[in-house]
Amino acid sequence: MEIKSIVLQTKSLMQMKNFYIGTLGFSLINEDKNSFRMAVGTGEMEFTTKEVKGDPYYHFAFNIPANKFNEAKSWTKERVSLLVEDGVDEANFTHLPAHALYFYDPSGNIVEFISRYEIAEDSMEPFSVKSILNISEIGLIVEDTISVSEKLKEIGVYERDNHTISKKSLNFMGKRRNGVFIILAQPGRRWIFSDKTSAIYPLEITLINNNKIIIHSDNEFQIY
Repeated sequence: MEIKSIVLQTKSLMQMKNFYIGTLGFSLINEDKNSFRMAVGTGEMEFTTKEVKGDPYYHFAFNIPANKFNEAKSWTKERVSLLVEDGVDEANFTHLPAHALYFYDPSGNIVEFISRYEIAEDSMEPFSVKSILNISEIGLIVEDTISVSEKLKEIGVYERDNHTISKKSLNFMGKRRNGVFIILAQPGRRWIFSDKTSAIYPLEITLINNNKIIIHSDNEFQIY
């Protein structure tokens, strides 16, 4: 599984565009009065104000080269404040193995850069957003993870380690060797390195094979 594109809602479109295109330097693909789309490695992300209600926020992650974590951390700290947990501003996932850092964007999304050492390739170029490999993770928050996991299996998306799907924990849906996951969870679980809990907001995920996973504005869930 690979993620081709993601569409997320925001109530702060201009601030988001200035942050991602201006401050961080992502490449703008297109825009209109209600949205803008940017390149993220081999994938694309779009932020839209269409039908936005409340103050939506999401968690998503980007894979970066295996040898660029420290450089990426310094680069990011020059542009935004890193999130801190237990007195540290990076996560060491020894079981993957991987290192990750986190920050908020203007909409309060929890953004993650992650170096997966057994998966990501090295790079000899100085780190920038052009170093980002692909979209690594997107949180998919639903009322019933069990039933949604069955629908994901129908399009070939299974739990990473063949674990039983949990209603209380995060479920990493995707193949470990690809380092790309849909994080399936129910509302109310705290996202690490933040004070935010998982919540249901509209989104659209398009996979590389053009399967779509959609949460509509009325919280209706759809896969096709």
